[in-house]
Amino acid sequence: MNNVWSRIRDSISGRKTEVTLPTSTPFPSDNDDARWDDAEVTPAGAPRRANQTTVVPADTDDEPDEAPSVPARRSEPEVQTGMGAIVHDGGVAFRVWAPNAQSVTVVGQFNDWDKDAHPLDHEQDGYWYTDVPGAKAGQEYQFVLRNGDQELWRIDPYAYEVTNSVGNGVIVDHSSFDWQGDTFETPHLNNLVIYEMHVGSFAQGPDGTGDLQAVTKQLDHLDRLGINCIELMPLMEFAGDQSWGYNPAHIFAVESSYGGPNALKVFVREAHKRGISVLVDVVYNHFGPSDLDLWQFDGWSENDKGGIYFFNDWRSETPWGDTRPDYGRPEVRQFLRDNALMWLRDYHLQGLRFDMTPYMRSVSGFDRAIPEGWDVCRFINDEVRRLHPGAITIAEDLHGEADVTSIEDGGAGFHSQWDQHFVHPVRAQLTTLDDNSRSIAAVANAVTFSYGDAYERTIYTESHDEVANGKARVNQEVDPDDPQGWFATKRSTLGAALTLTSPGVPMLFQGQEFLQGGWFSDDIPLDWDLLDDFVGIARLYRDLVRLRLNAHGTSLGLMGQHTAVMHANDENKVFAYHRSMNGGPGDDVVVVVNLRNHAWDEYRIGFPAAGEWKLLLNSDAKIYSDTFGDQPATDVTADDSVDQDGQPASAAISIGAYSVLVFGRA
Repeated sequence: MNNVWSRIRDSISGRKTEVTLPTSTPFPSDNDDARWDDAEVTPAGAPRRANQTTVVPADTDDEPDEAPSVPARRSEPEVQTGMGAIVHDGGVAFRVWAPNAQSVTVVGQFNDWDKDAHPLDHEQDGYWYTDVPGAKAGQEYQFVLRNGDQELWRIDPYAYEVTNSVGNGVIVDHSSFDWQGDTFETPHLNNLVIYEMHVGSFAQGPDGTGDLQAVTKQLDHLDRLGINCIELMPLMEFAGDQSWGYNPAHIFAVESSYGGPNALKVFVREAHKRGISVLVDVVYNHFGPSDLDLWQFDGWSENDKGGIYFFNDWRSETPWGDTRPDYGRPEVRQFLRDNALMWLRDYHLQGLRFDMTPYMRSVSGFDRAIPEGWDVCRFINDEVRRLHPGAITIAEDLHGEADVTSIEDGGAGFHSQWDQHFVHPVRAQLTTLDDNSRSIAAVANAVTFSYGDAYERTIYTESHDEVANGKARVNQEVDPDDPQGWFATKRSTLGAALTLTSPGVPMLFQGQEFLQGGWFSDDIPLDWDLLDDFVGIARLYRDLVRLRLNAHGTSLGLMGQHTAVMHANDENKVFAYHRSMNGGPGDDVVVVVNLRNHAWDEYRIGFPAAGEWKLLLNSDAKIYSDTFGDQPATDVTADDSVDQDGQPASAAISIGAYSVLVFGRA
């Protein structure tokens, strides 16, 4: 094809009506009891859709612009560029890709749903276009496509809002939103602590359902916790009102039950005011499979597969349905690229987390039989790096391949990836019943593993996947009968301490900080009463986060590249490691971990330098829980008179059972 691609600037924008910011529910203050130390109806006149619900069958056997690219049209005045509903001063223009349609019209509230009122002109390469004077943001619309004897009512693939997953598209003007001067910049990877959140279960509104407005009310909790990045599980419009989000029906639209596009913008703006960046999960390994207007969008398909947006052969097969996008088709690649950039541009997000990338490049998830999937990851990542150089992309890959984060030829170009080398061995050692069966070597390998750059991996002990699908929260797995008891609390917080002091981008999962038990489900909300019961544990998480981000200028090394094992005693189950950036006072950090239900006094370990080492954190302190042992750990002075662990100095420490000490060089 002799395509001429023209780029657009700021042509796709959001709705004017703004969500009212609710009154915030305060997190306990530093002085609060000393707990912290210092389906919608089709509008009248709108015809019922011929295919109201579509369920895809499950599988059986130079300063370029960032906005959506479209083929150039002949030189005519006032022709708008962009895809979908394009708001401009005189009305709204519409463009859609439907290469097999014989005619296309746009219907909506602006023309009383008259199928003959506004036909689209056929452009090159299967694109159709028209302009509707007087149409405006907030009005509902659909496309009507004809292919032979088929009349297909379709929601716009680029719809930025829908009434619901089987309803109508809504015209959105992104430029009308008041960002109040928001110019938030993404922290560097070594300065991030991520908090993974599911909007529907994190916080509930007055009607008992979770949405972005309710979540915005709890931002002060996250601000006090100290995290500086929220990762939202997918909020692309999905079938129904409750879901994990990994079944996107309309990838450009924010889930209507969560509040739609303006609710997300308010949430992001208010997060930024608190110094918190926001990432969103995107799902490009499959679409749907239900409520999927993209399925046989313009009436064409092969092998009874999905048509123009999907592979129409064996490559369509995924664990979730026959709906893998055709990454080799330029228009589909562009569709995904435009979606990725939309979140960064129109919602001021700081990055994206790609869901299960192995299923973009493979049917099985264990090879690269679909090279187009690997290539589209690199294509999107290159575009993000070029057009939003401060943004980050994270892959849920879990295959431990360095190529995932490589920007060399053949690399996928992600900034970081979820790391199986940390989560699986660490969880295994935390949940093992018998202390003697814990492997210090396994923990040491998990802490020190690297893809080359320390922050090309994202590390955690809990995520939405790790606490569901037959698995549960760490504290629940440690003690199913008493997930808030001593053993469960001690060993789960050990995992948190390892996460927040090891090299990598640390991530927490919602509710972890106040010992939420059980397993994750989209219809089970967090039990916020646990925060009152275990505010001391939340404080422990806060103190660990502050250390990780060097909030007091005493722990810069936790943001550094360098990690060295200082002490690894498999008999005693004591492990110590040194973190540093450049080294020296305020930089060097030594972390000591005791994985045995035994307190140690006068336990000697090596230190990387002689002199005073300040105790920055003792996880056994009673300020965190009345049940803790309060082992009397103190500052130490390391000297070179006793050889230990091959280090230039050593000191005797005292550490509680199942506890962590963090020392900083004075």
